Amino acid sequence: MQELTQEPGGGHTARGPFQVVEVTGPSMVPTLYHGDRLLVRYGARVRPGDVVILRHPFQQDLLVVKRVAERRGNGWWVRGDNAYAGGDSTDYGAVPEELVLARVRARYRPLRRDQRSVFGVLGWAVSAVRPVSSVRSVPRRLRAR
Repeated sequence: MQELTQEPGGGHTARGPFQVVEVTGPSMVPTLYHGDRLLVRYGARVRPGDVVILRHPFQQDLLVVKRVAERRGNGWWVRGDNAYAGGDSTDYGAVPEELVLARVRARYRPLRRDQRSVFGVLGWAVSAVRPVSSVRSVPRRLRAR
């Protein structure tokens, strides 16, 4: 399960609809990695393929990041990009609409200590910031039985 922590000073109520959160856990690899920072927009319209922030249906104090697969009833079916991590709608069903809080707009990877050289900083600058794109068709996860 992918968990998130909010960056200090963030918050969609006091500073507008955008906020920065930090990713912990492997459920969205290869799209997102542990330690990535996400720029999220609260109240944004959600479509299948979007990466979103939601409250876990059974632990509502826990924020998770998942990809929206499809609408089911009054909620969204969500999946992690890492087929082996679990912790998505295959475990807890469709997520009610009111638990989907924000849409991920971009991610960046923080500068590591070993990237302090000129070449390290240049390499980081080229690859660190990326938009998180929507995927129009979300592939079905295949499981061996």
